[in-house]
Amino acid sequence: MTQTFETRIVHSLVKVFPDEELQGAGPAKGSALLNEVFSYQVAYRAQQLTPVVKVKIESELEEWMTVRSIGLVPSELPNHYNHDENVLSTAPGLYPDPLLPLTDDAVRGFPGQWRSLWITVNPQNQVKPGLYPIVIRFETESGEKLAEERYELEIIGAQLPPQQLLHTEWFHTDCIATQYQMEVFSERHWELLEQYIQTAADHGVNMLLTPIFTPPLDTEVGGERPTVQLVDVEVTGQDEYSFGFDRLKRWVDLCHKCGIEYFEFSHLFTQWGAKHAPKIVARVDGGLQRIFGWETDASGEAYHAFLTQFLPQLVAWIRENGIEDRSYFHISDEPTLEHLESYASAQRMVKDLLADFPVIDALSDFDFYEKGLVQTPIPANNHIEPFLENGVTPLWTYYCTSQFQKVSNRFFCMPSARNRILGYQLYKYDAAGFLHWGYNFWYTQYSKRVIDPFRVTDAGGAFPSGDPFLVYPGDQGPIESIRMEVLREALQDLRALRLLEEWIGRDAVLAALDDGLDEAITFSSYPKDADWLLSKRDWINGRIKEHVGKSAVSS
Repeated sequence: MTQTFETRIVHSLVKVFPDEELQGAGPAKGSALLNEVFSYQVAYRAQQLTPVVKVKIESELEEWMTVRSIGLVPSELPNHYNHDENVLSTAPGLYPDPLLPLTDDAVRGFPGQWRSLWITVNPQNQVKPGLYPIVIRFETESGEKLAEERYELEIIGAQLPPQQLLHTEWFHTDCIATQYQMEVFSERHWELLEQYIQTAADHGVNMLLTPIFTPPLDTEVGGERPTVQLVDVEVTGQDEYSFGFDRLKRWVDLCHKCGIEYFEFSHLFTQWGAKHAPKIVARVDGGLQRIFGWETDASGEAYHAFLTQFLPQLVAWIRENGIEDRSYFHISDEPTLEHLESYASAQRMVKDLLADFPVIDALSDFDFYEKGLVQTPIPANNHIEPFLENGVTPLWTYYCTSQFQKVSNRFFCMPSARNRILGYQLYKYDAAGFLHWGYNFWYTQYSKRVIDPFRVTDAGGAFPSGDPFLVYPGDQGPIESIRMEVLREALQDLRALRLLEEWIGRDAVLAALDDGLDEAITFSSYPKDADWLLSKRDWINGRIKEHVGKSAVSS
């Protein structure tokens, strides 16, 4: 069968839409370090419906390669109404995002539609430096060649240093149980937790939200999320309790197995003001019942008595298990100035009990830090200026649904360059941490209903698509997204900058970042085009290669 079948190499920062002309064709070459994950795309378009198009790889790197098809998912809410101009589209429709495994090493060609393959190379320090050709061949079911594309990847003989940045994408343990319709902390649930934790760790997440009690996050007032409580509680008398940490131990051991180094214990008070206790379930007279929740006054004697017994035992357990230098706590998420009094009350309640541990909270009003209410504030990247001006350290930042003007973010409708620039910004400001609330939030807003993430990508019309989750629930485990891959590229850029700094110094690296720009890079001002990002990374790799060569000669 003879037909027209077009192919084209494009870089990883292109989003290929089926009904648009292809943009951003890239050079058929690139470079990566020995322990770096490198991605590019091969876009294809068939003239007529072609049910089976075989995809074959020819390369010495094949053992370390993965080829996936970029799927399309709907977005009814691509962005807020008053968005800026740095977007690809704001029309509802189908957007490229999930990275789907190939079925029988084949894809389907749709008439006149551009589709794309995501090519990933992960050498894992197991290949020698050098130039490696990669050929991706498309064939008919009978073996007739339709097209092929050749790419040359140079592996540079240097390694990215370990990631210094603390990075958490909030892990919603309950969403996995409800999506796969299984009992919380059943053996199958633990198996899936391991898969999702491992995928997070593989993409630069090194801190995990740890649900000592069911996290009081995105829950309507008076509502409940499924119980995912790692700590066993038993009521032993009037305002007296005993605690068990077996499940918490299993969780920490699993995290260590997957490469997670840091633990952020779930919030001790409710979101948006710290006015109530989180949902806490205990064994009472042989049965389980909720003993604290929305009906509990956070500043009341009952919850205070509970915390004064629980936190010292938790702290002792943390020390016994050797994670005291890697443990962080939360009070309440996203308090505003109107919540200053209730947050201060909650902070006073636990201050002495957690004196040896950092408390981190997402908030954007400088007053909380100025009044000494939070040691490590995490301001949004569009509210970070007062914290920068006052030299707050350690410096963290986050973004979510509200950060859609000027700053970096990762909505479906945004160019991937707007996602990847984060690595350069985090380096420039020497950020200690980055937080996002949505690794796998597969509910509607306020956790009222379970959704199908392949059909509902905006939390039921609440948050722009791309905000609530980075991974999709596949039949066999997590399905990654192009946004997740690009975010990993941003974190690799950050590590590459730190490597270069070891050789030429931080001042020289910072000067190189801003070289040729009309305005210095900030969180709200930065080059918008992918070509700048890619050329800057090529320059970084070139300098690293030079120093590797000098080191080899001198030795």
